[in-house]
Amino acid sequence: MIENQRYAIGLFKLLDVFLVVITFGLTTVLIVHEQGQMPLDEFLSVRIRLANFFIFGFCLLVNHVIFSACSLYRSRRLSRRSAELVDVLKAVSLSSLCFLVIGFLFSVKMITPLFVVTWWVVAAAVLVVSRISLRSLLSQIRRRGRNLRYMLILGTNKRAIEFARKISCHQELGYRVVGFVDDESEVPEEFRSQGGRLVCNYAGLPEFLRRNVVDEVANFLPVASRHKDFSEVADLCSQHGIIMRFDPDNFGLQRSGWQMEEFDGEYYIAACGGSMESWPLVVKRIVDIVLSFSLLVIASPIMLGAALAIKLTSPGPVFFLQERIGLNKRRFMIYKFRTMVPNAEQLMAQLLSQNEASGPVFKIRHDPRITRVGRFLRRSSIDELPQLLNVLKGDMSLVGPRPLPVRDYEGFDEDWQRRRFSVKPGITCLWQVNGRSNISFDRWMKLDLQYMDEWSLWLDMKILVKTIPAVMKGSGAA
Repeated sequence: MIENQRYAIGLFKLLDVFLVVITFGLTTVLIVHEQGQMPLDEFLSVRIRLANFFIFGFCLLVNHVIFSACSLYRSRRLSRRSAELVDVLKAVSLSSLCFLVIGFLFSVKMITPLFVVTWWVVAAAVLVVSRISLRSLLSQIRRRGRNLRYMLILGTNKRAIEFARKISCHQELGYRVVGFVDDESEVPEEFRSQGGRLVCNYAGLPEFLRRNVVDEVANFLPVASRHKDFSEVADLCSQHGIIMRFDPDNFGLQRSGWQMEEFDGEYYIAACGGSMESWPLVVKRIVDIVLSFSLLVIASPIMLGAALAIKLTSPGPVFFLQERIGLNKRRFMIYKFRTMVPNAEQLMAQLLSQNEASGPVFKIRHDPRITRVGRFLRRSSIDELPQLLNVLKGDMSLVGPRPLPVRDYEGFDEDWQRRRFSVKPGITCLWQVNGRSNISFDRWMKLDLQYMDEWSLWLDMKILVKTIPAVMKGSGAA
């Protein structure tokens, strides 16, 4: 869910850039028309000098920096509409002042006080309307059960109960309270009388997070008396890559990024252990869609040949569907070409003693369940091609930590390893281009976290390029 939030923020940034360009154009047209210096069609036919083009690009960059500094691109789900609109007007005002300075420094005749005032009016109106419209649209989507976030509340004191009540009263925010966490001895009578749902105690919280979809944790532990528990919970959320909210007087976060948020007159802190930034994720998703669709078209003859080979040489279905663990432990069905005998899952129990992989994963270099055609499909990675459909659906990305079967996930024994599930899984990754089955499980997990911590679009491009020779060599394929 952290990743989805960043997608949305990235889209907001792109939309604002588009709207600012439009408002510049509208302002120019209005000024030219008002002053009557030349007919509009003649003005539109005027050639744009290269210097002016760069100055305009610099203005857009300055505008983007100001909008970011005014907190227009942080999550506004819990903020009041008025607070967001005030920030929009503040950002437009600061941008206007900067445009005046830029016009003076570069002697841009078009950027006059009249132009800047007109732009302020046009931009403020357009951006305010866009924000109100987006809020209304998102509210309708969330009321219909989409774009939801699942929240777990720690503590059953009055502030925790009141926070849950406020969240429940605002369906347009798209929150669903999973339940409360507290020790039985600490639960007040008020909580019981109101029918609150206690899902586990603090000792059972790590196991609950491992087995349930949780996007955010609201921590209302009393720090003065339970500082140790508070710190452990904060660290646990950081390891899982789950957003954590708590009262500003609380503390304990060391590794997570955090930000202050205001909701219904109260202030809270949102913290997360994720690493990917917002707008590049929008570009990442666009690249995923374009490349995966293109690859499906290009590889369709190969996929058809693989399907025929599987059907003609082995009884059973062409495709292998298996439940995998995805973003924030959401489960999805992965598509692959079937490379094993139809009852391969049932035969696994008989082969556990031959497992050659470290950790919870199961790998045998010469697995007897693999068919003759399947062995070729694996070595050439053709069996992975149907996962491009998972990328188009949004379950996966082209680049990201490999999605693991439920059985392998159940064998995880360290919570730091589970942070890999706070981003969308991918078809290829650092593990894929560094030897695959030839490296240990612990090294694999560290490579996944390294990818998350160092992520950039450039890193994705490098991994995609390195995947080609890795596939050609068949290195580490099992």
